[in-house]
Amino acid sequence: MRVQLLGLLRMHGPATATQLALRLNLNTGVTSYHLRQLDAAGFVAEDRERGNGRERWWRAAHQETRMDCSAMIERDPEATDAYLRSVAATDTLLIQRAVNGFPTMPRAWQDVADFSDFRLRLTPDEAAALRTELREVVGRYRKDTPGQAPGAPADAEPVTLVSYLLPDPAGRPEADGERDEDEGAHPGGES
Repeated sequence: MRVQLLGLLRMHGPATATQLALRLNLNTGVTSYHLRQLDAAGFVAEDRERGNGRERWWRAAHQETRMDCSAMIERDPEATDAYLRSVAATDTLLIQRAVNGFPTMPRAWQDVADFSDFRLRLTPDEAAALRTELREVVGRYRKDTPGQAPGAPADAEPVTLVSYLLPDPAGRPEADGERDEDEGAHPGGES
C-alpha cells in the first residue's frame, strides 16, 4: 500500500489522504496512517503550501527511489524482503492493468507495446554495466512527473517501463555448460 501511495503522489502530484483513499478504495484513516509512516521514513512530506487547518496535503519527497538492496538485506532482511515483494506486486498490478486495457488501446500503442524478456548470461560486472546503460537510456526521455508532463507533446501518454535485472536461481549453469538457445523466448518476442 505504501509503494502504491508513493507512486500516486509521484505520478499525480500532491494529494490529501482522502483523495488517495478514494483512488485505492481504502479507508481514510488507514491511508493517513501509511502516509505518516512514509513521512517518518522520508519518502513523503506534508505540502504546507496547500490546504487549510482541516486538510493535510502530502507530496512525494523525491521523484525516484533507488535502494542498495545488499546493504538493506544486511541491516534488515525482513523489511527488505517485504519492500521488494511490495514493489514486485505493485509492478504486477501495473502490468495487469495494461494487459487488460490492451484490446481497447489505440493501434499505435498496441504496435509499440513490448512484452519481451531477454535471457542473458552475464557476470556481475556486466550486469552492473547493463544497468547503468539502461538508466542512461531511460534518462534521455521525459519523465511523467507533474513538473515535466505539462510540457509533453499533445499525443504523449503516460508509459510505464518495468525493468528487472535479476539473477535466475533456477538458471544456474548446467554441469556440461550447454544451454538451449531458444530457452525463455516468448512467442512474438525476443529471447
